[in-house]
Amino acid sequence: MQINQQRLRSDIESNAEFGAIPTDEGRGRTVLTGSEADRRAREFFCERLRDAGLSIEIDEVGNIAGRWVPESADPEAAPVATGSHLDSVPEGGIFDGPLGVYAGLESVRAMQDAGLEPERPVEVVCFTEEEGQRFGGGLIGSAVATGAMAVDEALDLEDADGVPLGDALADIGHRGEGRLDAAGWDAWVELHVEQAERLTDAGAAAGVVTSIVGLSRCLIDVSGEADHAGSTLMDERSDALAAASEFVLDVERATNERRGDSESVVATVGKLDVSPNAPNVIPGEVSLTLDVRDVEYDSITHVIDAARASLDRIETDRAVTTSLEHPWDRRPIEMSDRCREALHAAGESADLDTIDLHSGAGHDTMHVADVTDAALLFAPSRDGISHNPLEWTDWEDCADATRVLAGALGRLASA
Repeated sequence: MQINQQRLRSDIESNAEFGAIPTDEGRGRTVLTGSEADRRAREFFCERLRDAGLSIEIDEVGNIAGRWVPESADPEAAPVATGSHLDSVPEGGIFDGPLGVYAGLESVRAMQDAGLEPERPVEVVCFTEEEGQRFGGGLIGSAVATGAMAVDEALDLEDADGVPLGDALADIGHRGEGRLDAAGWDAWVELHVEQAERLTDAGAAAGVVTSIVGLSRCLIDVSGEADHAGSTLMDERSDALAAASEFVLDVERATNERRGDSESVVATVGKLDVSPNAPNVIPGEVSLTLDVRDVEYDSITHVIDAARASLDRIETDRAVTTSLEHPWDRRPIEMSDRCREALHAAGESADLDTIDLHSGAGHDTMHVADVTDAALLFAPSRDGISHNPLEWTDWEDCADATRVLAGALGRLASA
């Protein structure tokens, strides 16, 4: 099968115009779910699906599925599916999500052009609100499609202005009917930019993900006492931010120590809310998040246990109180051997090098892998930059990774 690089590039560049932002360097876009830019991106995608002869279904949370049923296929057979998402972070890049969507469509077109006669239908999917930038949490469309979230729960999610997801989708004409059921797929393969530099360092065309890291997120509160910055002596203070700073360093230390057992373990304190957040007031309260990820679940629990121990010590050493909630905990997920083998075989047939690696991000595949055989394929990222207008994957690299995807889909749909 031959990939039409120019056709793929044209689709991605056309999509990049929706929500395009001015930049000094690179190409950026902001596409929030339910926005005018989202409407335009969705309608263009549907137009391209129709041009390729695919039928379209849109479910109640806005998930879009284009379905190709060639004459050779049993229309009742469980389909092979591929795709990703079209929403973005604010001021994001043009490849994160759209590459997977349009590589999936280009794969179908390549199979059509080659006269391939698969035994199963093939579906190209765009999931709703993967990034979670407007309605929170992320991976909402795939959570609904896999039964991890109820339709009504998703539709009731509100943005910062109190607008429910269901209303936002209705406003742009993309609140459909029913529920896309990922459990009915025979297999799923998602192509995504790597967002790291392992592929470029290895000189490989594509990366076949072996496992997706587990992810735990904790919410921590540190409470002290707000007081005057000038009249309160240092030994009389109950400084919540100073205490929280010790916690951050304790977590970093514990994570680095754990790297002796697992090099892939990472922990991040990425958000702090300081109150009252005034230059002449000792911080009285700090709320922060802790994000811990690894392919080994034992490493995640080790870091969280160290975080709890740090808070206990800080309460003893400083005049503060602390709390830790652990609302989000997902174990590492192994990718399907069958799907991975199909990807490696496709790379070999196309004379393209593929390597095994793990994924530090979940993507929609994290949910889909809970209900069917699933795989995640990475394309190289220049300098590893993502969620940024400087995000870039060379067009030839896009085409090469799509060639691997198309070959795997062809094999899976013909089995």
